[in-house]
Amino acid sequence: MYFLSGWPKRLLCPVGSPAEAPVHVQSDPQRTLLAVLAAARLSIWYSRPSVLIVTYKEPAKSSSQFGSYKQAEWRPDSTMIAVSTANGYILFFHITSTRGDKYLYEPVYPKGSPQMKGTPHFKEEQCAPALTLEMRKVLDLQAPITSLQSVLEDLLVATSDGQLHLIHWEGMTNGKKAINLSTVPFSLDLQSSRAGSFLGFADVHIRDMEYCATLDGFAVVFNDGKVGFITPMSSRFTSELHGVWPQDVVDGTCVAVNNKYRLMAFGCASGSVQVYTIDNTTGAMLLSHKLELTAKQYPDIWNKTGAVKLVRWSPDNSVVMVTWECGGFSLWSVFGAQLICTLGGDFAYRSDGTKKDPLKINSMSWGAEGYHLWVISGFGSQNTEIEPEPKSIVKQPGILLFQFIKSALTINPCMSNQEQVLLQGEDRLYLNCGEASQTQNPRSSSVHYKPSSLAEGGFESQSLSTLLGHRHWHVVQISSTYLETNWPIRFSAIDKLGQNIAVVGKFGFAHYSLLTKKWKLFGNITQEQNMIVTGGLAWWNDFIVLACYNISDRQEELRVYLRTSNLDNAFAHITKAQAESLLLSVFRDMVVVFRADCSICLYSIEKKSEGPNTTAGIQVLQEVSMSRYIPHPFLVVSVTLTSVSTENGITLKMPQQARDAESIMLNLAGQLIMMQRDRSGPQIREKDSNPNQRKLLPFCAPVVLAQSVENVWTTCRANKQKRHLLEALWLSCGGAGMKVWLPLFPRDHRKPHSFLSQRIMLPFHINIYPLAVLFEDALVLGAVNDTVLYDSLYTRSSAREQLEVLFPFCVVERTSQIYLHHILRQLLVRNLGEQALLLAQSCSALPYFPHVLELMLHEVLEEEATSREPIPDPLLPTVAKFITEFPLFLQTVVHCARKTEYALWNYLFAAVGNPKDLFEECLMAQDLDTAASYLIILQNMEVPAVSRQHATLLFNTALEQGKWDLCRHMIRFLKAIGSGESETPPSTPTAQEPSSSGGFEFFRNRSISLSQSADNVPASKFSLQKTLSMPSGPSGKRWSKDSDCAENMYIDMMLWRHARRLLEEVRLKDLGCFAAQLGFELISWLCKERTRAARVDNFVIALKRLHKDFLWPLPIIPASSLSSPFKNGKLRTGSASLCQVGEQLLKSQSADRFINLEIDAGLSNVQRSQSWLSNIGPTHHEIDTASSQGPQMQDAFLSPLSNKGDECSIGSATDLTESSSMVDGDWTVVDESFSTLSLTQSELEHISMELASKGPHKSQVQLRYLLHIFMEAGCLDWCIVIGLILRESSIINQILVIIQTTEVDGEMLQNIKTGLHAVDRWASADCPGYKPFLNIIKPQLQKLSEITEEQVHPEAFQPVTVGKTPEQTSPRAEESRGSSGHGSIPQGEVGGSGMVSGKEENTTRAEEEETFQDGTYDCCVS
Repeated sequence: MYFLSGWPKRLLCPVGSPAEAPVHVQSDPQRTLLAVLAAARLSIWYSRPSVLIVTYKEPAKSSSQFGSYKQAEWRPDSTMIAVSTANGYILFFHITSTRGDKYLYEPVYPKGSPQMKGTPHFKEEQCAPALTLEMRKVLDLQAPITSLQSVLEDLLVATSDGQLHLIHWEGMTNGKKAINLSTVPFSLDLQSSRAGSFLGFADVHIRDMEYCATLDGFAVVFNDGKVGFITPMSSRFTSELHGVWPQDVVDGTCVAVNNKYRLMAFGCASGSVQVYTIDNTTGAMLLSHKLELTAKQYPDIWNKTGAVKLVRWSPDNSVVMVTWECGGFSLWSVFGAQLICTLGGDFAYRSDGTKKDPLKINSMSWGAEGYHLWVISGFGSQNTEIEPEPKSIVKQPGILLFQFIKSALTINPCMSNQEQVLLQGEDRLYLNCGEASQTQNPRSSSVHYKPSSLAEGGFESQSLSTLLGHRHWHVVQISSTYLETNWPIRFSAIDKLGQNIAVVGKFGFAHYSLLTKKWKLFGNITQEQNMIVTGGLAWWNDFIVLACYNISDRQEELRVYLRTSNLDNAFAHITKAQAESLLLSVFRDMVVVFRADCSICLYSIEKKSEGPNTTAGIQVLQEVSMSRYIPHPFLVVSVTLTSVSTENGITLKMPQQARDAESIMLNLAGQLIMMQRDRSGPQIREKDSNPNQRKLLPFCAPVVLAQSVENVWTTCRANKQKRHLLEALWLSCGGAGMKVWLPLFPRDHRKPHSFLSQRIMLPFHINIYPLAVLFEDALVLGAVNDTVLYDSLYTRSSAREQLEVLFPFCVVERTSQIYLHHILRQLLVRNLGEQALLLAQSCSALPYFPHVLELMLHEVLEEEATSREPIPDPLLPTVAKFITEFPLFLQTVVHCARKTEYALWNYLFAAVGNPKDLFEECLMAQDLDTAASYLIILQNMEVPAVSRQHATLLFNTALEQGKWDLCRHMIRFLKAIGSGESETPPSTPTAQEPSSSGGFEFFRNRSISLSQSADNVPASKFSLQKTLSMPSGPSGKRWSKDSDCAENMYIDMMLWRHARRLLEEVRLKDLGCFAAQLGFELISWLCKERTRAARVDNFVIALKRLHKDFLWPLPIIPASSLSSPFKNGKLRTGSASLCQVGEQLLKSQSADRFINLEIDAGLSNVQRSQSWLSNIGPTHHEIDTASSQGPQMQDAFLSPLSNKGDECSIGSATDLTESSSMVDGDWTVVDESFSTLSLTQSELEHISMELASKGPHKSQVQLRYLLHIFMEAGCLDWCIVIGLILRESSIINQILVIIQTTEVDGEMLQNIKTGLHAVDRWASADCPGYKPFLNIIKPQLQKLSEITEEQVHPEAFQPVTVGKTPEQTSPRAEESRGSSGHGSIPQGEVGGSGMVSGKEENTTRAEEEETFQDGTYDCCVS
């Protein structure tokens, strides 16, 4: 509502002796001048600019006679000031402007400036007037004066001898003698006035009082702490007074009255403020609410504030400022919502945590429109003993100006049907609907953003994202030209779309477009200065509707201006009004105006096009007199037309009537009154009459809907899906939170029960002050003060006293809150579950709906589970049953449990069901992440055996679905259960780290070749994987406890079982992912399973499955060798020429592949240089791209181009090594080949054939990786299958070499032989594309069958670890390959930790192979 802004300003007072320090400030009724009192001087200040105009200094002689100045009071016309003094004198000062046309400060304009022309009202607005003060009269009341109050044309003075004096402003008592308080009868209410008791004490006097015009009496505080309200029995103040008092206040200290809401706020010695109102029927004083700090919010200070010192209502009566004896102040809305308090947070503590002295306030007064609070400060006790150094100026009492920003609702309540938040400062406006493209300030993520932080962006509806999208306000600076002559801004309004704003100052108005970013002002200043807007303004489509007073014609008018035309009365539609308009509101195409004669007038408004000009026409529809119900027109806070009625549209005879303007809502001093149309008479059929007559139905007598209402929101939009929210009425009730008047609909349009009411009022609390309601989105928008400390910038002791150190910098933050869970809960409490379900289903598409259910469950659980007394009718089972209606039930329960302490879990699960059952439901619904959350709950609530059993279930399901992250967590979890660390997650052994995902981060940013293994590392080092892998095998070297061993064995058994299934189902791709992701030691496991699970049972099925899994195309053959690739679409396989073409193609392909493979086999640099490869080139990579002009050239330069999308393909396709630079050499070769080769058709065909016979690059990398793994493990049958798919004879050659040099299981050889024959048969029958390759490898196959026949069977049972270390030195690459394949395991175990690099290379390969599958890989070529 009101928010502090920035730092307070300090006004420069003339520094004199301590006796001349200001002690009291009082603003005049117009709030343009302020009287500031010191002990013996009276100063007059101007409000804008804040400058001192004149000071009257009392001579020393008379000063000692009068005593020091105490209080000041202005005459209503601001021409006189009465000052009371300590010795019982009243001094009357006259304020005159003697120097005629002179001003203190005059603007000097350059020649030719437009301001030189004589503008009416120009001079006085711009600069402070030159005034003189003279003392005209002195009145001696012969007793100390305790209170001074201006009442209409008189001055009411209370003295300490218990007298009340009524004094004329001319300085004389009006003939009647003073009233003695002891003669005024007091009672509890006015009805029992005959039995009124008298105060009866000689020493009772009034300590503080204030006059309330709308109650026609004055609120008083007596010196003994009692409070009361004194009212005259007749129209004038005479001796016939009567008082009422409440019995329970005995410690009153001060009082302030709110005229608009008829409230009296009594400050008490306990530090709280009790706010009373007068009962209309009995006249008794009723407690409305209390303003007090709670121990919950301010635990260290709530009862140490001291007595309330001052209470001051703002000029618009919407907020109240309270200060205490011990310092500090707080700001509250009219019905008790706390907005600001300086006793906590950055106001009370420095950034290093030390406590500050609170600001002590001796006197305060609100400035014009509530934009400033003038404060006379006294810091601590320093005001008595001023330190000698001049630097301590801050410690002296001085004048501080606190600056405020307020909501437009406070003064222009027609804004309440908008969904925007609009705040107005004295020279700027704050909107929450700026461009969504505005950047976000990192600072602004303040602590105040409560559950709605999930509402930050990402919304479906455009409107919501702009209303909530960022935390910044869109700040619009008000045109300085307009402000110069029309400060202060009184009203502001924004249109429905949030694109245009209009503001009203002292005279005229101006409007601004957010699209063009321009202000539009009156072209003719005389027209602007001739109108005073009285009743506020509102937007209707592109028109601005306002109620104003025409000064020259002395006429009340209703005007409509078009936004797009020039701002001029010539383009306005003007309607004369009978009485002054106080409030104005627009509903659809109707304008409702509340007037000073307590009548409500309804107008219809329509767009008219008269020639070139578009105007709006206004016609009176209906007038309703309210004078019977409204005691004083000033009491009406807001008036709105709504479509809300007690009937919800179902029971009406004519459905269209539900959409018409149904009722008038009137906020009368906080009472919400509704007047509906009277439909009891004969209904007029629509076709029989003109459409205007339907609206002229009379209104019924008013009904009171609610008390203590500050704001009302309603909308005229309709949405069938969200009828509950759109047809509801939203009320803001200050400290009591919010209320919603919700319609209840029967289900499926059944006839409603006669005993069910059709609407229900539901109260709910929210943590923010509501400024707007987003109806469909179930959100309340608001604003909140945030503070920033800058005291760390001022470290010198001399700067300690700076205002920037004593006060934090205040900013206003946007905020929002979900309210749906409160409403659902209230409906469930009232057994309206069906309505709650309808409402929730209509909102289930909202992005934060899961959060709503979770909040509701959490709040009910916290309240009921922690309650001390047993709850007779618990709500939790009902809420649980309600949530089961939604698919998010399982998630909601587990999220709520995870955010609640363990002690409450039993209570929760007693209501929602056994967590074991819920876990199983998650598994059935395939919601594994939620199941994992339930596992944590089971772990805490059940014995370890149960959680292990459920964890195993989940682990197997996660393996099956390839949820690798979850699998890793499950492995960790199972280990934790086994090692007895069930309470905390297990600490991961350090050796594991490289294989867990974190270990790969190092490699993620390196360009690593994926189709080469490790050029510089002997292959035997790969076996290191065993000691590093995460789920370690049966060898329990790392694990000291036996339980660990058993646990690891248990996990390994599950992993082995899964791997076996994958192999049996020929899911090699999944197997690769599984091994890479979970760090499974595939090689050692394959060695064990070589003759069991790792056998290939059916080569043809395996081949087909791999083609499918790796998206690898089956080979095809061109229909003729050169002329055309296909003939009639059929493949002719018989001719020898085709076979030759195919073989030629394959040979060219496989020559470099053979080399590639050799290096893959892991030769060291030494071996490579000695081998027969050395004459070809330093690395196979260069051969790949640029060795000869043969067909392999195209292979190389096309491979980078085919994968433009991901950079990693370049790095891996061309295998960067130290000896070749991709950037320097290879690309240039490619470019040259493009420019110089004029490709013939046959060559192009050749290229296209070659490309068509290859799968994606990623698949190629993955297949080569698997080939490497199977070679290591000695699963030669799988190597053969992969060799067939890749169609590289070099692989087959290599396998032959291995078979020749080492003893291989005869059964495997037999299997390979029969498998290849089966493939040959299948190729002949179904896949002729394989024939050329099979022909190429025919000699190898023959050799293979010879070996198979030679094989001696007993040798098949030899141990597999035959290879010896000396063989490594053999110059023959094939032998070295064979030895590394078999000798890897024992050597690895001996190898220790010195060989980590090989392991890293290997696991990296695995990881990257997996990341390729995800498609999110990021590779930079170094």
